[in-house]
Amino acid sequence: MNIGQAAKHSGLSAKMIRHYEAIGLIAPAGRGANGYRHYTEADLQRLAFIRRSRDLGFSLAEVGRLLGLWENSQRTSAEVKALACAHIEALERRIDELASLRDTLRNLVDHCRGDERPDCPIIRELETGGRRTDRCPS
Repeated sequence: MNIGQAAKHSGLSAKMIRHYEAIGLIAPAGRGANGYRHYTEADLQRLAFIRRSRDLGFSLAEVGRLLGLWENSQRTSAEVKALACAHIEALERRIDELASLRDTLRNLVDHCRGDERPDCPIIRELETGGRRTDRCPS
């Protein structure tokens, strides 16, 4: 199967497949007589594993560790679970950060009149970073 077919089958772009090859997540594909990359069923399974891992938000480094665990018949499920739990904790931190950003922006939007006047708390926040600018002169 050539790279275009592998891309279609895996749901990844040919560019991403070449990138994963370049960074070592997949072994360099064999080449046919025409010089085109040739992917095997095992390559497709590995690409599917990578795609599912990335869809769950695992970083490339984490995907590399998961691949290593997947290939290691001596692995323990505790190792896999620990990696997944650490990823969940990171996701929860990111969710909290995003919720805080949303709440801050919602508050700014709620306090913006959205009328024809130039005064806008959203612009003021972006300009000052929340610092007070109406201080009394010393």
